[in-house]
Amino acid sequence: MASIRTSPAPVEIHHLTRVEGHGNIIVDIRNGTILQCDLEIIEAPRFFEAMLRGRPYDQAPRLSSRICGICAVTHTTASIKALESALGVENSQQTDLLRQLNLCAEMLDSHLLHVYMLVAPDLLGAGSIIPLAVESPDIVHRALRMKQVAGQICAAIGGRHTHPITMTVGGFTHLPTEEELQVLLRRLDAISPDIESTVNLFADLVLPDFERETEYIALQKDHGYSLIDGFIASSDGGSWPIEQYRGVVNEYQISRSTAKHARHRRQSYMVGALARYKLNHEKLNPQAKAAAARLNLKPTCQNPFMITIAQVVEIVHFYEEAIRIIGQLLELGIQWEEIAQPARQSGEGVGACEAPRGTLYHHYVLRNGAIAEANCVIPTGQNLANIEADMRALAPQIWDRSRDEITLTLEMLVRAYDPCISCSTHMLEVRFV
Repeated sequence: MASIRTSPAPVEIHHLTRVEGHGNIIVDIRNGTILQCDLEIIEAPRFFEAMLRGRPYDQAPRLSSRICGICAVTHTTASIKALESALGVENSQQTDLLRQLNLCAEMLDSHLLHVYMLVAPDLLGAGSIIPLAVESPDIVHRALRMKQVAGQICAAIGGRHTHPITMTVGGFTHLPTEEELQVLLRRLDAISPDIESTVNLFADLVLPDFERETEYIALQKDHGYSLIDGFIASSDGGSWPIEQYRGVVNEYQISRSTAKHARHRRQSYMVGALARYKLNHEKLNPQAKAAAARLNLKPTCQNPFMITIAQVVEIVHFYEEAIRIIGQLLELGIQWEEIAQPARQSGEGVGACEAPRGTLYHHYVLRNGAIAEANCVIPTGQNLANIEADMRALAPQIWDRSRDEITLTLEMLVRAYDPCISCSTHMLEVRFV
């Protein structure tokens, strides 16, 4: 390891760029000793759980989708699944397929935003997506073409691109026509060369060489690459029903952050694309497995910068999944279905989904049709302690470099996690017994 120089002052980054929300990095190493190494989350808490309390249950999906404008479909889905569990609602195969398709599209949309517009500028030597659009317009146009199709799928299924309005407890209030699905298939087919070019682009880019062992947590199912429900699994071994999520995430408050941290068996763990890949790589479709090989992504990977590469592999997977699901819906035929009705008005339920940034949980207690208690556990919050642990391991390795290079590398590390900082700032007390 390179000798650690003494910096005349801490490295302070106010505020992080190319992430959603506001955060600071402060690192101070003196005489080889780390005095401070913090990722500060400085946004005011957003009390979504408090806003949900006392409201009729059917308002929860609409309100909770506003937690995030990027993963609104995932929040809506997790909210609905928690409500359906509490209310004893059984869904049809068609409803499940449409929800999976909507989630695939949101995964594509979010991953494309991250890998092209937030990460690629660093790897291509551009200050941001703006100069990159001037220097390499073909790359930016490619990203926009693919994002447009992903947004069109979300609009066809959810009623609009962001904050879906057709998804509800027990089904959908509006369904896409077979003609609309056929159009989506043709649009997906048209961007096939762009998907391939995305893999080739990132296969040729060089990411920082850094590894740190940690625990990886994601949803698993007996069959398929899990997006909804299943069970919680850990790379350290073990699995748990989603209802036992609180014993896995173990959220706690720290003084320098308005977002809670989480820990399981170790002091931190990772959720997100790399965690999903490590725990579910055997269940990827053949095209995504080929992409992983092309990108040199292995199940043993412990480099957090490779989260971006895992997202590229998932772009291929969810692209192919979207095509498969649309084909299955067309084969079955779209049929109007009445909304499935609740079996009861009181109960408790947990819903879990894989959001672009990792595993998301919604947990509600209902009494007489109203929400008595609510809890939302956000992927970025679960990752914050792990990001700081990575920073503590990385900083001494790069402390002999120029101040600009140290700053850029630390920013790139945080950006690799694709954090949604605003999502992570939730109420600091949960009143479940």
